[in-house]
Amino acid sequence: MTEQIARTEKHIGAIVRRARKQAGLTQGALGEQIHLRQGTVSRLEAGEPAVQLRTLMEALSALSLELVIRPRSQGSAADIEDLF
Repeated sequence: MTEQIARTEKHIGAIVRRARKQAGLTQGALGEQIHLRQGTVSRLEAGEPAVQLRTLMEALSALSLELVIRPRSQGSAADIEDLF
């Protein structure tokens, strides 16, 4: 998976969904790996803001992804939205 930019919860959810599908996992299977219900994985992928940071970090780890914090690029919001 190539580097991707996320500026909203929905962007992060879309990235997690894509990575899960590329890994050939269902939401339920990913949930089993990280000891969470399928519904929690669904909420994460939907970009619901109430999802705990620990849940995100566990899902990223299970999908062999990591979170990188860097200065914000100067691309417009519309440019970023076009990626999703």
